[in-house]
Amino acid sequence: MATDKPKKSSFIQGQITSDFIGNSIAKHQTKTTIGAHNIFLGQVRADVIDEKIVAAIEYTAYEEMAEQSFYEIREAAFAKYDLTCMHIYHSLGVVKAGEICLFVFVSAPRRKVVYEALEFLVEEIKKSVAIFGKEIFEDESYKWKENS
Repeated sequence: MATDKPKKSSFIQGQITSDFIGNSIAKHQTKTTIGAHNIFLGQVRADVIDEKIVAAIEYTAYEEMAEQSFYEIREAAFAKYDLTCMHIYHSLGVVKAGEICLFVFVSAPRRKVVYEALEFLVEEIKKSVAIFGKEIFEDESYKWKENS
């Protein structure tokens, strides 16, 4: 396991807003070697489970372990793909149905790379990062989410 420490937090309290997403993209317009961007936005679904509707998900994480996993996933992606930039943000706390909880943003000189890299990143995040979701139903009961 790498011993390098991540430089900034990948976590945002609550939903990831459209302003945050838009500002993140706008900051890259000055980097004129970039020819393509791709984003993945994970949104909380109002799933029906056991005849109850999901109203929100409360996310918790082993933050230090999760940050280390994010770091290792980033490093693997930079080693595998010709990326210029990459950003990963995940919510902590309560995120309501319809709100964004995961924002992954990649940039590269060429378009094909951003598609492949984004799929790799999202699958690795779902598989490897110690983030847990408690699905809160409209009646305020809950169930721990299973990643799929």
